[in-house]
Amino acid sequence: MISTTPMVRVPAGEFVMGSSDFYPDEGPRHLVRVPAFELDEHPVSNAEFAAFIGETGYITVAERPLDPEEFPGLPHRDLAPGGLVFTPSSGPVDLGNWRQWWRWAPGACWRQPLGPGSSIEGREDHPAVQLSFADACAYSVWAGKRLPDEAEWEFASRGGLSDAFTYAWGDEPRPDGVLMANTWQGRFPYINTGARGWKGTSPVRTFPPNAYGLFDMIGNVWEWTDNYYSPSHHARTGTRGRPGGCSCSPHREKTAESADPGAGTRRRVLKGGSHLCAPEYCLRYRPSARSPQTEDTATSHIGFRCARSLPAAQ
Repeated sequence: MISTTPMVRVPAGEFVMGSSDFYPDEGPRHLVRVPAFELDEHPVSNAEFAAFIGETGYITVAERPLDPEEFPGLPHRDLAPGGLVFTPSSGPVDLGNWRQWWRWAPGACWRQPLGPGSSIEGREDHPAVQLSFADACAYSVWAGKRLPDEAEWEFASRGGLSDAFTYAWGDEPRPDGVLMANTWQGRFPYINTGARGWKGTSPVRTFPPNAYGLFDMIGNVWEWTDNYYSPSHHARTGTRGRPGGCSCSPHREKTAESADPGAGTRRRVLKGGSHLCAPEYCLRYRPSARSPQTEDTATSHIGFRCARSLPAAQ
């Protein structure tokens, strides 16, 4: 029997999607109607992803060698399986250059999210990371679910709260001094005092749920959605899989200056922000925020959760 994340029913509703107050790709604001659907209570955990691997023998993208035809000029040693791992800098750096805090780690994968020597032992209830779009899709199919589209995700993240509010819980980053999500605490990317003591991912359900009972819709890990990315909502049709940032989500094809995958590399929308979001660098731990990410990217701060459609009568 398949054992996956518990699901929460999200009621049908109408909301104004996007924002005109922050990053250009969040606009224009527009009215969207979302049918009722179900959404995972929290991001897929390491334990849940391990169950999928154990049953299917699936090999994630980060565990496969890079295709030399897709990365012409990349040295053979750099074609080894691996992923991108966040590494704090020793002090202040140019925040326009993500290479100051990201490194390519051969051997990094969901089992070793920070590279060789790391482990998910004792972290079974943390979100699974180092997972590409294809990995998230494969799990969703196995679980009898699908990935949410961007509108569903944004609508659900508010938990019924008015779209006039900045955050998923209101207009204050810390209402009554309470930390509501796992985001960067300190000076990015070199000082992090930890969110409730957690540096990096935190166990699911650590921070308060929204009014729908959904955990970690904001912070902890970025989450894949099913929509292609476009630089504004002008090109967005509201349907999944149609062409639709935050550079704290680097692209896998940029692991070396010589790598050139071509202009056709597809990008999907990530939502929710992560433990690396900090106000001075990445103020994207908000429902309307979005980030483009190439489909083959696997990093130490990207995970996912699944959705499921409901019959129209529900």
